[in-house]
Amino acid sequence: MKSNNRHSISTFLFFFFISIGLTSCHKLLNNNEYDASGTFETTEVIVSSEANGKIMSFDVVEGQNLTENQVVGYVDSTQLYLSKLHLLASQKSLQSTLPDIRKQIGALQQQIETARKEQRRVENLVKANAASQKQLDDVNGQVLVLEKQLEAAQSNLESTSNSILNQNQALKIQIEQIEDQLQKCKIKSPLSGTVLVKYAEKGELTGAGKPLFKVGDLQQMILRAYVTADQVTKLKIGQEAKVYVDYGKEDRKEYDGTVSWISGESEFTPKTIQTRDERANLVYAVKINVKNDGLLKIGQYADVKFHN
Repeated sequence: MKSNNRHSISTFLFFFFISIGLTSCHKLLNNNEYDASGTFETTEVIVSSEANGKIMSFDVVEGQNLTENQVVGYVDSTQLYLSKLHLLASQKSLQSTLPDIRKQIGALQQQIETARKEQRRVENLVKANAASQKQLDDVNGQVLVLEKQLEAAQSNLESTSNSILNQNQALKIQIEQIEDQLQKCKIKSPLSGTVLVKYAEKGELTGAGKPLFKVGDLQQMILRAYVTADQVTKLKIGQEAKVYVDYGKEDRKEYDGTVSWISGESEFTPKTIQTRDERANLVYAVKINVKNDGLLKIGQYADVKFHN
């Protein structure tokens, strides 16, 4: 009886250790099934203020989805707007002083035309011995003086006009500068993405360069993984890959990925990353673009298998 019990216990222990061995082998095979592993990251942008003043509106919350160039708030722009109105008024006043050259020289041109008619009449009288040479000389002198006056008037009016136009151009540039500053008072998202962190609130004072919020493109995730030297020689930009993410004990999902970047320099293996060849001290970082279905999160671990 005791012999039978000992035989049963021995048989149980045999199969128990066999099952442990198979489980260990299965885990080992699973670890070798993938080429690399890594964590997800994304393109993140810290949006800073481009203006100084009080935040009058700032309607963003963490987790909110934004579109590219979407206005989410603005910094007080009252003084800038008043400066713009002042410049516009100055520009309008200056333009009213612009001389009408054609009208202002019209009287002189008419006098010259009358003098030339008199000149031709006296010339005919001189030819007919009905007028003296002195009369002709006087008329010629009068025409010459009027022509000089016209030339001087044109030059002066053109100079005045050019000066006004230059001043107007300077005002136009100042108005464009103010308009640029007004645009920078608007708080915009530089890309389509999700608000990750909010650093400021409505009513606070801000300044140029002060962070307001951080936005990340969660539609396109990036898996940063590490491969060994023998693996990196087989990879190329645009190469397809399969990315595997665990969502629980039995829930594992597969994603399509594309290699978008390969580091040109080796680095020491990060402590949190295991590669296929754990004996390698130096590895190369690679990035794999993965389209997010809404389940992928920043910092989430994943395994990758590269297509040959």
